[in-house]
Amino acid sequence: MAISKERTYTVEEFEKFISQPANRERLFELIDGEMVEKMPTEEHGEIALIIGSAVRAFVAKHKLGRVGVEIRHQMPEDKRNSRLPDISFVAGNRPRVTEGVIPQMPDLAIEIKSPDDSLKELREKAHYYMLNGTRLVWIVDPSKKLVVALTPDDEEILLENEVLDGGDVVPGFTLPLKEIFADPLAEE
Repeated sequence: MAISKERTYTVEEFEKFISQPANRERLFELIDGEMVEKMPTEEHGEIALIIGSAVRAFVAKHKLGRVGVEIRHQMPEDKRNSRLPDISFVAGNRPRVTEGVIPQMPDLAIEIKSPDDSLKELREKAHYYMLNGTRLVWIVDPSKKLVVALTPDDEEILLENEVLDGGDVVPGFTLPLKEIFADPLAEE
């Protein structure tokens, strides 16, 4: 949900806005100078937990890097964007950021489509990530039970009966889509 389309904001103005006491517990992104509030649903949160837990367990076991949920990423020279992927993975052994943003885009960015998101908006996010160094983006669409896996050179649409894999970004990682979209309370 856009806060205001009347004007654009700089990263400095955005940081001041999100640091206000009334906004500290809310999730905002700065996308091309526009402040956008993220409003995740229960389904969104469950899917983020399923994917994030699986990626994190694999990455930790193999000591590949760091995985997080709703971690802010910002290119140091970009004054109009401060991005907040639903799940992100940054490869390598770098110090943990304890204050502020990660000054790079993730190697893997995962965006889970909420009812108010359009696929076009999520593809635009994916394009931004990849223009700035992200090597793999997964766009997860719960309503269609599919994942769009994007790299700078390719795109693949995976359906519910297929398996998601980490490619050369998270080598060896796999996760069946049926595990992502399964309702744990559904009758079998």
